Amino acid sequence: MHACVVTYASDMSLFDAILRPHSLRWDDGTFMGASLDHCMWFHRDFRADEWLLYDMDSPIAHGGRGLARGFLFDQSGELKVSMVQEGLTRVLTPVSHVAPV
Repeated sequence: MHACVVTYASDMSLFDAILRPHSLRWDDGTFMGASLDHCMWFHRDFRADEWLLYDMDSPIAHGGRGLARGFLFDQSGELKVSMVQEGLTRVLTPVSHVAPV
């Protein structure tokens, strides 16, 4: 059950690591994105109802795609879970109004 909770929660914010350096947000109406893949590795047992640090970064975002990495540590600093997500990113441009012919 704890692995299921962490798996669900990890997908809620990992993509944000790709967007943050570019001042983009999911809900601002100018962005469209999709998860292309999401992989997780469970290294040690853990409890999702105890304190966990979720450290995320994005080493690359280019050409409409981005990569995010996440690491979940317990309070003693032990790495419990590693994850990687690749996402498709599109900034929407306003449609210009064309006069009817």
